[in-house]
Amino acid sequence: MTTPTHVDVLIVGAGLSGIGAAVHLTTAFPGRSYAILEKRGASGGTWDLFRYPGVRSDSDMYTLGYRFKPWVGDKALADGPSILDYVRETAREHGIDQQIRYRHRVLGADWDSEAALWTVTVDHQGEVIELTCRFLWSCSGYYDYEQGYSPPFPGRERFTGQVVHPQHWPEDLDYAGRKVVVIGSGATAVTLVPAMAGTAEHVTMLQRSPTYVLSLPGRDPIALGLRKVLPGTLAYRLVRAKNVAMQSASYRACRAFPGVARRVIRTAAARSLPDDYEVDVHFKPRYDPWDERLCVVPDGDLFKALRRGSAEIVTDTIDTFTESGIRLASGRELEADIIVTATGLNLSIFGAATLSVDGAEVKLPETMAFRAMMLSGVPNFAFTIGYTNASWTLKADLVAEYVVRLLRHLDETGTRSVVPVRDADVSEAPFMDFEPGYVRRAIDRLPKAGDREPWRLRQSYLHDVRTIRRGEIADAALRFS
Repeated sequence: MTTPTHVDVLIVGAGLSGIGAAVHLTTAFPGRSYAILEKRGASGGTWDLFRYPGVRSDSDMYTLGYRFKPWVGDKALADGPSILDYVRETAREHGIDQQIRYRHRVLGADWDSEAALWTVTVDHQGEVIELTCRFLWSCSGYYDYEQGYSPPFPGRERFTGQVVHPQHWPEDLDYAGRKVVVIGSGATAVTLVPAMAGTAEHVTMLQRSPTYVLSLPGRDPIALGLRKVLPGTLAYRLVRAKNVAMQSASYRACRAFPGVARRVIRTAAARSLPDDYEVDVHFKPRYDPWDERLCVVPDGDLFKALRRGSAEIVTDTIDTFTESGIRLASGRELEADIIVTATGLNLSIFGAATLSVDGAEVKLPETMAFRAMMLSGVPNFAFTIGYTNASWTLKADLVAEYVVRLLRHLDETGTRSVVPVRDADVSEAPFMDFEPGYVRRAIDRLPKAGDREPWRLRQSYLHDVRTIRRGEIADAALRFS
């Protein structure tokens, strides 16, 4: 069978966002041609790539799940393999898996205004090929899948044990009965430590500074109860609405009253720890809640590991790696057989592919994001990037619904292209009002946001429901031709 070189819509990325986008597209336009390009050899994106112990969601599955497909698992904070099964099951149910072209890495895309057509250059296992499409949709997220972030550690070459980054976890790594040091304090670290603590001899989480850690139930009793008395779809919708409301209210309260939020989170941590534990040393961050994403631990598993003594947290800085572990600035030495560098991710927008319009390269820092899903001056292009303060899929579903409405508007008006046009008097703002390391390291390479609608960044699902799901498509900032 010959693989078509032209499709109406080309989706880049076969992860959670890309498969969801394809379902929305095929449901709205059953006859419209499309393809999904996936640079790796498997679908699932993040949930296929990450294989470290305990990998799980840090958002509840009633909002991380698709709006159109109820989550039927028992766990609200689900493990990675279960999420991967859910994503792939969705693809099979809708025939999406038949439209995925694996090992297709997008190198660049050029828009031809006269033809109203994208020409996309792709590397397929060493062969460079070209595809064309009417609409290009990037669903590749913003992480670099090739390499995680690992800062240069003094003396690293001296360490005689094994150094591992969670993004590329060795399948044959045996940590049973061994001393493990996990460097980091983010979501990956707080997941790894309790997952390894039951098997390793001892696990130490070494953090330069604390982060906010909040315990949540691994299962949602309200969701499980509603399923027993209501149809599954209705129960899912009610729990989803409940969790959206709780997420939104919690975030707004934290931002409006950071001092109160600090005390509440600290008090909850203190209650979960031994009486003599140094809470303010290890669980009192320098920043306010939601300046960086809160770390969620299901059923307090991290706190339980600390109480048992199978894990500990050390707050200090690294002086140097040694042959047998790490020497800290305080002079203390941590013995280790394995060191895990849970030090973060690298950011890569649109999978590092270059965009150009009529041969002129699009320089991302010179563009402005329209509703955080399209770029000024770039026609017939959309991208999906989820929320930083709520479940990724909440935004992904909204973007997909908007793209469907946009394509329908093009059909109904007989127009072929749409492009956001920035007003000259719109002031610039950061694309992400978020301060984790991977954002700070890449902020100069990102598009800009604006100081007013529709360019202003809104990390608010409830706001976006009004403006993206229900707002007029014929926005003054969009030019149709």
